[in-house]
Amino acid sequence: MVGRRVVIVTSSLFAVAALLAGCASGTNGHAVSIYHDPFRVAGLDATAGPSGLRPGAPNADRAITGTDGGDIDALAANAITDIETYWATEYPALFDKPFEPVDELISWDPTESNGPDFCEETTEELINAGYCSIDHTIGWDRELLLPEVREKFGEVAVAFIFAHEYGHAVQRKAGIVGGKRDAALVREQQADCFGGAFLRHVAEDKAAHFTMNTSDGLNKVLASAVAIRDEDPNDPESHHGSAFERVTATQIGFTDGAGACAKMDADEIESRRADLPQQFAEGNDSGELPVTEATLDEFVKTFQAIFDLPEPPKVVFTGADTGCSDAVATEPVSYCPSTNTIGISVDDLAERGTPGRVGRRELIQTNITGDYNAYVLLASRYTLAMQKENGQSLDTPQTALRAACLSGVITAALSPTNAAASGAQVTLSPGDLDEAVSGLLTDGLAASDVNGETVPSGFARVDAFRTGVLGGREVCDSRYTE
Repeated sequence: MVGRRVVIVTSSLFAVAALLAGCASGTNGHAVSIYHDPFRVAGLDATAGPSGLRPGAPNADRAITGTDGGDIDALAANAITDIETYWATEYPALFDKPFEPVDELISWDPTESNGPDFCEETTEELINAGYCSIDHTIGWDRELLLPEVREKFGEVAVAFIFAHEYGHAVQRKAGIVGGKRDAALVREQQADCFGGAFLRHVAEDKAAHFTMNTSDGLNKVLASAVAIRDEDPNDPESHHGSAFERVTATQIGFTDGAGACAKMDADEIESRRADLPQQFAEGNDSGELPVTEATLDEFVKTFQAIFDLPEPPKVVFTGADTGCSDAVATEPVSYCPSTNTIGISVDDLAERGTPGRVGRRELIQTNITGDYNAYVLLASRYTLAMQKENGQSLDTPQTALRAACLSGVITAALSPTNAAASGAQVTLSPGDLDEAVSGLLTDGLAASDVNGETVPSGFARVDAFRTGVLGGREVCDSRYTE
């Protein structure tokens, strides 16, 4: 199809800029720190098992305008029904007024010209899912968008899209976020947070139609938030937030509940942005630095300038396998404790750091790849030398999460604002954190021990990295003790 009208973003369609007033009450229950018990998943066991539609659960009976009666619309109906069940209890407890479900569900095929309208617009070429504040409705593209999300990230990721959109409906009815453009990022971050609170509901086995394990199942849903993000930070229409911010907001909801989401505002979001770069200095800048021996050497010098190790590791570019006697070689970069050596397979690491492209027939790039996929992996192996010098173990889950956390410390030190003080020879670009988060959710090698062993929860791996980015080295050492 030629001339697709909407770039894939799951956003609410606020067609009127009504000013919404009011504030949220506190959450019910006990709030848990997002960093609490990192060896589990926000207090839950890191479980394996099924994720998706619950076997044997009957489909929800819902009226859907424009439906073709297919499995995607059935999936959407099941998701929205479970989300409404969640809010039927949570909404009155949080806002002290009755919950009002959306007025209509609308499905369309964007390749057809005779589909229903959504939010007073034609749905031809409308590749999206959204909430419309004009008439309190939720609609979706059943032909292109949702099937690809289901294929790449699973059925719970489709439910997460609707949980995000329903978050916008909650905002609208509760009056907790203003409608001006400067509140757009708050709206989107808060909707991600509400989506995370619903994911907790699913993970606790409380949803009638969905189940989700807290290892690869939750990892895939978080990966969908990474994939559907603001790709160009210089675009004035970018208000969903980076992948780093989207995953953070989702995890806050999963960990602390909907009450924490309702309290989100511009100041809270800005505090999480710290000194991290938000835009490219020039519009044509890609932020990519090709991975070569020379650039890798510059990064290693920068790591040493940041941490000033008395015995810095030696770096060799002849391969990751250095014949180490006390550790397993991890391609494409490894650390050998007995010789205090980092071995690098330069070509393989460069391939890992090459930006990916969305296929011609694809809407969504599954993994975000780029130069920082390579450089953060190098940073994580450098942190093993730091841990060795501190007398810490190198082959435990704590090792793996310390590696992620200390890689986050390095990442923060590379911010242009911090580079002069840290002595950094290279600096961070706006998309680098997104690349790091994507890698942590996919293979987790940057959050692994000296033998390449990681923890099963991508949630915990990202938590550890963010702890380092926002908290610093002392926090890493105190949280990830033996």
